Amino acid sequence: MKNSLLYCLAAASLALSFFFERPADASAMVRATAAPAVAEASLFSALLNEGEPGSSPASTPVNPATAAARDSLTYHYYAQTLGLQLDYDENKELLRSVTDWVGTPYSYGSNSRRGTDCSGFVTRVFQEVYGITLKRSSRSMFTTTKRVPKGEMHTGDLVFFRRGKGPIYHVGIYLKDGKFAHSATNGGVMVSSLRQGYYRSHFYAAGRVVAAEQANDSEE
Repeated sequence: MKNSLLYCLAAASLALSFFFERPADASAMVRATAAPAVAEASLFSALLNEGEPGSSPASTPVNPATAAARDSLTYHYYAQTLGLQLDYDENKELLRSVTDWVGTPYSYGSNSRRGTDCSGFVTRVFQEVYGITLKRSSRSMFTTTKRVPKGEMHTGDLVFFRRGKGPIYHVGIYLKDGKFAHSATNGGVMVSSLRQGYYRSHFYAAGRVVAAEQANDSEE
């Protein structure tokens, strides 16, 4: 009975989100208005625990139906928050980390939740998700990644930008469907589209962090 009520409440919460449509340009830029990871945690925490009150999720088995419902709701939440069409098999930890950073203000030379620049954001996400320490600057990251054709980018690849023949000056994390997460000087951490005129004209290359790719392969 307890779990049935929780399912109903979670489903009702998600259903209400469909009454509010996104602006037409939401696919190019998504900002969080609250603390997404905290909201997601509060929504699904009860679903993780099927035992008696006070029991620990780590020590209580989760039945397959609950696990499937939880995963479906989690992916739906990330899809709505980030403006993505997900296949429900993407790296949830990466989506969680990016979602939690969305809305962080831009701050040159910083990499904290109070403010971060583009490379600071990327290094923090890769540390949180993969336990990988990347080079601190976008130029250094470029030299240590494996080149990937634009049409073959995967979720978690890095996207680099430069003006004309100048040096690389910006980096972001590719998500999917032409969208990437980055910390922009005019808005902080957000999700933008590579189809936007500015990013389309300044896109230079995509790179894959080999250690992250190996970590993904080992989890499959």
